[in-house]
Amino acid sequence: MQKEWTKATLAKTIDHTLLKAIATEQQVRELCAEAKKYCFMSVCVNPSWVALCAKELAGTDIVVCTVIGFPLGANSPATKAAEARLAASQGARELDMVINLGAAKAGDWKAVEEDIRGVVAAGTEAASGVSIKVIIETCYLTDSEKVKACEAAARAGARFVKTSTGFGTGGASADDVRLMRKAVGDKLQVKASGGIRSYHDAILMLDAGADRIGASSSIAIVSELPE
Repeated sequence: MQKEWTKATLAKTIDHTLLKAIATEQQVRELCAEAKKYCFMSVCVNPSWVALCAKELAGTDIVVCTVIGFPLGANSPATKAAEARLAASQGARELDMVINLGAAKAGDWKAVEEDIRGVVAAGTEAASGVSIKVIIETCYLTDSEKVKACEAAARAGARFVKTSTGFGTGGASADDVRLMRKAVGDKLQVKASGGIRSYHDAILMLDAGADRIGASSSIAIVSELPE
């Protein structure tokens, strides 16, 4: 049986996202104001905006989310860990990290797992209650590699697996969400992100098994529903 969504319940599945390189301080402040107005789950911003968002959202239940090793995943493990540590200390409570895609394509799942584990350790040591979402960038992986990436994230202590950065050659698909949900079972949550621009897109992902949606079109998505 499909869930009956309201504007309020749907908003709490959405990470209200602004990851453009040319985003300005005013736009980030507006993002936070929109998140407060619509009661989104979080704002997801580049690391340089974490402290500002934490200040703007103080006293609310809206989470500050940021990205680590974004968007290529090719930073060294030490760099990713340092980035995670700083972001958590500045107020980020969710960290969306990109896996080492080169290691994944080479079948070096130990390296993939250790890279994730380092971010989990750094983030959670810097601040309690920090959750790590692992972006596996499905557009570059075979189905077998997607499953192995999800399994590595689970072993490394992540909280979520996430489909995409939105900067690759493709975004979220319902088929990938179903595959990832099957791979992690109830051990991890699943975030769908990349190309989700309408209520229909969002519901397709949620019905496929996603727990969270990453979108820059958040207002358009929830505006299609009544209060």
